[in-house]
Amino acid sequence: MRQEIFFAIAAAVLFGASTPFAKQLLGEVHPLLLAGLLYLGSGLGLTSARAIRDGGWKSTGLSRTEWPWLLGAILFGGVLGPVALLFGLSRIDAGSASLLLNLESVLTALLAWIVFRENADRRIIAGMLLIVGGGAVLSWPYGGGTTASGSSMGQLLVAGACLCWAVDNNLTRKVSTVDSLFIAGSKGLMAGLTNTALALATGAQWPSLGVVTGALLLGLLGYGISLVFFVLALRGLGTARTGAYFSTAPFIGAAISLFWLSESASPAFWLAGALMIAGVWLHLTERHEHEHTHERLEHSHRHVHDEHHQHSHDDSIEDGVPHEHMHVHNPLTHQHAHFPDIHHQHRH
Repeated sequence: MRQEIFFAIAAAVLFGASTPFAKQLLGEVHPLLLAGLLYLGSGLGLTSARAIRDGGWKSTGLSRTEWPWLLGAILFGGVLGPVALLFGLSRIDAGSASLLLNLESVLTALLAWIVFRENADRRIIAGMLLIVGGGAVLSWPYGGGTTASGSSMGQLLVAGACLCWAVDNNLTRKVSTVDSLFIAGSKGLMAGLTNTALALATGAQWPSLGVVTGALLLGLLGYGISLVFFVLALRGLGTARTGAYFSTAPFIGAAISLFWLSESASPAFWLAGALMIAGVWLHLTERHEHEHTHERLEHSHRHVHDEHHQHSHDDSIEDGVPHEHMHVHNPLTHQHAHFPDIHHQHRH
């Protein structure tokens, strides 16, 4: 299995696993405050890990042209998206919201294909539809079989949250070569501080120390490390494919509720699992190959000396040893199987 596919699935596993445990905390924490604590756990944990790893503060590696992409991703994904979702949830039932949340992967893929010109063939589109269909089937029983309940404004707010996260996913792809700990940590800090401040300003009560600690640790795993894996997957798979793998998170959360929390499984659970497995299989067995040209490109990311990285160093670095520095890709035309990763963003 390609490493980036593992990263995408690991991101879905961690995020999906966090959902049933976050539900258990909702009885003791206001939803908006819980969102803030989860994000704060991610931001504080990853920022601390980066400082320990680097022995202090280290340059982010972001160029002047990349900062707007990151700030836009933080605004849409860490601030606007969660706020729109929570206000939407106050107007419609949870089942309807669950169905609408499946829009995120669809909108992510549509933006990637239409706006950012990411490649997609019929196999990838079919796989994505199967995965999204599985998510819809999984949430259908809890919504009573309809998405019409609740106000139209509530539905629009939840759909707007999905659009915000779709924009976030595509903007994050633009900076995915930068240190993933910095990207995920900065998102967590910004979203955590914003949501926590909003919750306290609207009268939310601060929970006990044990609950706060549990929420912070859950956020580090389910929101922080999960996002690190998501960014690493974006580098090698592109936005639409990573989003499709990540869409399996609701099934993973439901599976944990079934086996860990001893909840019962409906027939929809097994049907959703079959649809998602079929969709993932279509993606795993994809083979995209044709002659293509790499334009001149200068950037920095962790790499080894392979066919796309043929450059010299002042110091001796052996082949196969991962290292990171600013480097230049000279124009190159060749043919091999590839994904729409950071080195293959050509037109078809």
